[in-house]
Amino acid sequence: MKVLVTGHNGYIGSVLVPLLQSAGHEVAGLDTYFYKGCSLHGMTRDVPSLQMDVRDVQEPDLVGFDAVIHLAALSNDPLGDLDAGLTYAINHRASVRLARLAKDAGVSRFLFSSSCSLYGASGDDYLTESASFNPVTPYGESKILTEQDVSQLADADFSPTYLRNATAYGVSDRLRADLVVNNLTGYALLTGEVLIKSDGTSWRPLVHIEDISRAFLAALEAPRDLVHNQAFNVGQTAENYRISDVAEIVRDVVPGSRITYAGGGSADARNYRVDCDKIALTLPGFRPQWTVRRGVEQLYEAFQLYGLEEDDFLGPRYQRLKRVRELMDGGELEKDLRWRVAALAV
Repeated sequence: MKVLVTGHNGYIGSVLVPLLQSAGHEVAGLDTYFYKGCSLHGMTRDVPSLQMDVRDVQEPDLVGFDAVIHLAALSNDPLGDLDAGLTYAINHRASVRLARLAKDAGVSRFLFSSSCSLYGASGDDYLTESASFNPVTPYGESKILTEQDVSQLADADFSPTYLRNATAYGVSDRLRADLVVNNLTGYALLTGEVLIKSDGTSWRPLVHIEDISRAFLAALEAPRDLVHNQAFNVGQTAENYRISDVAEIVRDVVPGSRITYAGGGSADARNYRVDCDKIALTLPGFRPQWTVRRGVEQLYEAFQLYGLEEDDFLGPRYQRLKRVRELMDGGELEKDLRWRVAALAV
């Protein structure tokens, strides 16, 4: 298939695109390139792409593609809280507009990168795709609204699928240090502390970015009737952990590290466990290969190999919110997160 990946230059996209190419798909990208230059190892090759805000996509940009994989978004809860209005404008309204344009352009498959964050504050029970939503952030709510609105576009010619990713972790050239497994591992290596910023009791489903990428590939290649207008929790049911459990794994992997708790840490309102049996039963092509322990070992080895430094790990190079604020403070981004013309010309 000819596939357009929005957000292809980001954390997941940098891993997903080579996987799609290896499977024989022709891939193009569309990205704002906010994180250009923020690389871990600099070995990721770009693909033919458009540097474009997803809010500015036009129908001709989408003509000729068989599928759109839509990753582009304000990518986590802290960044989403920067301006709730922008979160809804980009993550919700622009996503629905993109789906509508894709349909008008003759694109038959639309894979939306949703999130288990839409379950929000949901307690200790395992949640299937039919569970109620209880988001606690604009980011989580934007995913619900997008799923609901895009589902209204589904018909015989346009088939959307919603992949509700568990919390991601793992090595990518566009590393994110603001994800819990990555953060705990990197901080332990740099400081000797596995620093928990909450009380550690909250549940979180966790999934490696390579397994997220495998889920997108499996959904893309699945018979249409199996995935048409369907939502899937992406991960493994066995890979739900309390944050304190993750900290213990990191302590065991990173020599000499110890678990500490930040002063004043309280229970995280985001607390949910998900059941991932549906994707395992529906998409036999999806075969996840990672556990959190293996992921922590991978991160620890990569951080040593590429010489992780504290300033980078805690600064704008690997922290999404800090990077966007850096671009805004430097006059490169407008308040609405559009590039200034002068910045694009550089």
